[in-house]
Amino acid sequence: MTAHLAGDGLLVPPGHGRTLRTTAQQVTFKVTGEHSRAASSFEVVVPPGFDVGAHLHTRSEELFYVLEGELDVMAFEPRVRSGDDWRHWESLDGRQVVRATSGTVIVVPPGCPHAFANPTDSAARMFFQASPPPDHERYFEELLALLDTGVAPDQAAIEELRTRYDIEQLTPLRHEFS
Repeated sequence: MTAHLAGDGLLVPPGHGRTLRTTAQQVTFKVTGEHSRAASSFEVVVPPGFDVGAHLHTRSEELFYVLEGELDVMAFEPRVRSGDDWRHWESLDGRQVVRATSGTVIVVPPGCPHAFANPTDSAARMFFQASPPPDHERYFEELLALLDTGVAPDQAAIEELRTRYDIEQLTPLRHEFS
């Protein structure tokens, strides 16, 4: 990582951090478990057609901040966890999936079903923080390796990966390749 320690803190300049890339995706590790006991932080490029799939974590808390672009997002327990398209889910109090734009923050406590997808034709960019570290760091490394094939993701391999990292998969991860 090309960051510099400043006193007791960590300074990661723009454009720095350890970056993992596939043909369409990019995750830049900004703060890892090496630097923080509280959380890992990432900058994530979400390509058009990517749907992380609805899922939940029993131990992890997450925060998403949309920097650029638009994402469909949900973070609630639905009336019914049905079908394989979370975009039609509704919460007990009537909340539905929303279109998140630049400046939107989503906070996801442990146990809360959540998802995001990029339904547009342009990449979106978000700041993502997961606590505690380092599970999401290892998960991203393995996930991007699975997605770097140029074909539809192997759902069985993704489900096995998610199970190892405290992720209960509710709907499948999808990525449309152009």
